[in-house]
Amino acid sequence: MNQYQKEQVTTLRGSGETCVNIAANLGLSVNTVKSFCRRNNINTNAKTKTTTANTAESITCPQCGNKITQIDGRKPKKFCTDDCRVQWWNSHSEKVKRKALYSFKCACCGQSFTAYGNAKRRYCSHSCYCNARFNRKAATV
Repeated sequence: MNQYQKEQVTTLRGSGETCVNIAANLGLSVNTVKSFCRRNNINTNAKTKTTTANTAESITCPQCGNKITQIDGRKPKKFCTDDCRVQWWNSHSEKVKRKALYSFKCACCGQSFTAYGNAKRRYCSHSCYCNARFNRKAATV
């Protein structure tokens, strides 16, 4: 993107033009225009939204209660760290919407079981797999 195009993007975006129209007029990729606007904090005056990051409302982490600092132009954070996010989801596993839950009958012992995310599973446990595959009991550790 040359200097003329940068000035045009700034002018057109400030007047309320969409990124798609700007890209078509200047012969640029839409993503190029969007990323330039994002990097240089160029927003239209008509479409400025008030988000929780812009309000005085403070957001706290649901796991530890620490205050979360939000960054303008980015998706709002819900947790202060990845560790807090993992701990919270591990302790609230009932809130996970499991869409890939499959029911099976074990090919070795005949017991019914469910598995998440694996539609081709055949055995309920590692010991059943070893019994069926090697015709012996699995070594217990």
